[in-house]
Amino acid sequence: MARKLPQVLTDKEIAKIIRATKKKHHQLAFALGFFCCLRVSEVVNLKPDDVDLGRNMLFIRQSKGNKDRYVPIPKPVRRGLKHLPIKCGIRSLQIAINNYGEKVLGKRINFHLLRHSGATYYLRNGMDVRVVQQLLGHSRLDTTMIYTHVNPTDVQEKMNEIWG
Repeated sequence: MARKLPQVLTDKEIAKIIRATKKKHHQLAFALGFFCCLRVSEVVNLKPDDVDLGRNMLFIRQSKGNKDRYVPIPKPVRRGLKHLPIKCGIRSLQIAINNYGEKVLGKRINFHLLRHSGATYYLRNGMDVRVVQQLLGHSRLDTTMIYTHVNPTDVQEKMNEIWG
């Protein structure tokens, strides 16, 4: 069975989209998707009561598989949390991220790509795959392993280090 390589956005592309986004709740939703690796349903269901600033954690309730988990709050997300709850539904966020993807990057994207890009970013920057597994809320490590694909640019850089 043929397997397509997953599409990934860079942190710079994510930053461009967030900067171009007009509505604060959309900015927060996109940031939560990337920086916290949340699913669109998790973003939509997040409430102010789920934010624990003292512990610097978000409580994700009854996510996929009816599982709860805690997710750390990264600095780029912290300020925007005052815009919870997100004032739109899943479909609305899907349309918004696709519109901004086309407008800012010239390509069609979906909300899950934010989660995928965030997980890939963390792995490329040295986060252990087991930690990423916990962040994503995966029960099985092999589910997380799809995010460990190798970027051809990474291969080229390593070859250049070896061969000059």
